[in-house]
Amino acid sequence: MEKRRRRRAEVERTLCVACGCCVKACPLGAIEVVHGLYAKVHGEKCVGCGKCARECPASVITIREGTP
Repeated sequence: MEKRRRRRAEVERTLCVACGCCVKACPLGAIEVVHGLYAKVHGEKCVGCGKCARECPASVITIREGTP
């Protein structure tokens, strides 16, 4: 049986405007804005649902397939 790959959100930090929309959208509290500069995803909490990516006005969040 093949292991399912884990999905996670990933933020392009250099383009992030630190608006906090993703933080509000995340149902698991897996994202925080660091020093008012960019959003950071806590991979251990993120399930890759994509809600943050849909809410990001700068479109700098993608959902990536990770390791199992």
